[in-house]
Amino acid sequence: MSSRGQDPELVKHLDLAGDFIRLRLGERSVPRLGIILGSGLGGLADEIEDALYIPYADVPYFPMSTVEGHAGRLVIGNLRPEDGGEPVPVVALQGRFHLYEGYDASQVVFPVRALARLGVEAFIVSNAAGGINADFKPGDLMTISDHINLTGQNPLMGSHDDRLGPRFPDMSAAYDPEFRGFLTEAATERGMVLKEGVYTVLSGPSYETPAEVRMLRLLGCDACGMSTIPEVVACRQLGVRVLGISLISNHAAGISAQPLTHQEVMETAGAVAVQFVGLIKTVAPKMVAAL
Repeated sequence: MSSRGQDPELVKHLDLAGDFIRLRLGERSVPRLGIILGSGLGGLADEIEDALYIPYADVPYFPMSTVEGHAGRLVIGNLRPEDGGEPVPVVALQGRFHLYEGYDASQVVFPVRALARLGVEAFIVSNAAGGINADFKPGDLMTISDHINLTGQNPLMGSHDDRLGPRFPDMSAAYDPEFRGFLTEAATERGMVLKEGVYTVLSGPSYETPAEVRMLRLLGCDACGMSTIPEVVACRQLGVRVLGISLISNHAAGISAQPLTHQEVMETAGAVAVQFVGLIKTVAPKMVAAL
């Protein structure tokens, strides 16, 4: 599929994927909340109770995840708050897709669109990102307040189908202000310091150069990565609300003398996993109650 055009049968394929997932759900209802788990953050899926696992390879037209730290499956079940409250039905995407894997933007967002058409009304999107803001350090969690897309690609490019939403969706509040408030409250309840900032995406898979990081800082970027924004754009077109969280897994190039590696990303994510899981467990019930 070319990045310059949409598959004319895209909506048909989305609904066939959704029909397959609904069939696998059986008597279960479609969860209203979805969670996209970024690099090294897939451990949250282990907290989901009464879980149904659906490998991406089984779902019609789903892409395949090829990156370490991305298991490549849907995990559908209940996430129990730490305070013992009522479990929250969720569908977690344990692994996502990236432009650098050779997929175009429309393929990257296919699972999000399929789940949204199935009935998911909100997504928590997470990622591992390099910290550009000098006040950020590895292990910090950042609420995404806004974004800058520097990939030159957009999942809405090409032919348009009104069933996916407006041709020109508004992006002035792409990251839901109410949800961001819930996340701040949840962090305060847990005694956590939560950063906030602008996230930018580049295509990767090479890490940014020091010169590129200096440019990004001048543009007002606080963190950079290789994912997330395509899914957010697709969600907003469909009217799906979004909460974005970045794990600052490393200093961006040129800030630290240490070379950047994917292993560092995975290790930092593992070290912060407990905090991340606790935060999501606290904020998820508030988000669902607001839908």
